[in-house]
Amino acid sequence: MAKIRPFRALRPEPSLAARIAAVPYDVVNTAEARALAADNPLSFLHVSRSEIDLPAETNPYADIVYRTAAERFAAMREHMVEEPEPALYFYRLRMGSHEQTGLAACYSVDEYDAGLVKKHEKTRRDKEDDRTRHITELRAQTGPVFLTYHASAAVDAVAAKVAATPPLYDYVAPDGVAHTVWKVTGEDMIAVVDAFGALPALYIADGHHRAASAARVRRHLAREAGKDGVVEADWFLAVAFPDNQTQVLPYNRTVKDLAYLTPDTFMDAVRAVFAVREGGPAAPAKKGDGAMFFGGTWYTLDIGAKAGDDVISRLDVSILQEHLLAPVLRIADVRTDKRIDFVGGIRGTAELERLVTSGKAAVAFSMYPVSVADLMGIADAGEIMPPKSTWFEPKLRDALLIHTI
Repeated sequence: MAKIRPFRALRPEPSLAARIAAVPYDVVNTAEARALAADNPLSFLHVSRSEIDLPAETNPYADIVYRTAAERFAAMREHMVEEPEPALYFYRLRMGSHEQTGLAACYSVDEYDAGLVKKHEKTRRDKEDDRTRHITELRAQTGPVFLTYHASAAVDAVAAKVAATPPLYDYVAPDGVAHTVWKVTGEDMIAVVDAFGALPALYIADGHHRAASAARVRRHLAREAGKDGVVEADWFLAVAFPDNQTQVLPYNRTVKDLAYLTPDTFMDAVRAVFAVREGGPAAPAKKGDGAMFFGGTWYTLDIGAKAGDDVISRLDVSILQEHLLAPVLRIADVRTDKRIDFVGGIRGTAELERLVTSGKAAVAFSMYPVSVADLMGIADAGEIMPPKSTWFEPKLRDALLIHTI
């Protein structure tokens, strides 16, 4: 049973939504955030990455960063409206020909703690500390967790009905992604709550640190009931998308050097591990194929032939790590080794070619994307996916819908 509840969203005035809503705080570094927000004083990056308005040498985890975030948030509320009554929201993302519609709502921290909102990643304490402090200082969850679930015909039916009505927001962001939001009230809201109540589980696709931080905030705050007699900290903001619409892109790899190998001995080592075909496509055509860019040429690697028996060892990224990156290139821990970098699939295979050709990397690996079914299977088994396995695109925007606590 998946518990959800409507909430009184704090949201931008419709005419300012495109200026206020911002990319997620964790997909840009400080320099990128500063550049994106430079000509837009209303960009929510001034709140979610408030160090951009402080001296360049400022520690992004310093007290002044969180105080500045709270000050910027207070000022920005003048350009936002708070819903007079709780509601749910359908949130559609459109990127090129791909379209997906999710439900923005408050989801249960109790169910997260009980494992009914299932995880597939480990979290880092420093990142949890950052968002926990951010939520506490603002008393608000300003960016949603990205959830997925086994598609429901009942939810789809309400979404189609609501999508035929005028939206609250409908705009195209600078990256070309269209964001459309509809309010859900009355009988439609009741129907959606009931439909979600029939779901056996929810799965975190993206936003593990946001969810973990919401749970930590709940433990630390006094249990004060809000306007509707609800302890708002018992709930976290998320948008849940059906699994048959959720798009996963590959998370590709580059390695800076060949460790102890020459180009010839490296290729000999690769051929000793995998069957290799020269001149294959830059983007693998199917699960079990990997593509390698080396010496100006793309090669197809038969990764799948080394697949193991369990859900983790069948993943292409696991096979590549176990049979090539660790033993041949000596990348023992991808979380800490500075010789490996990761490139989100949205940047394309041309970026891999550029990095190798420019000398910033010695070799690049283009992966076939992990499926949502793989993600769910691993979460159901209580396992953890290898680091940097999935890249979800398109991404939700911060501050389009805010849950105050």
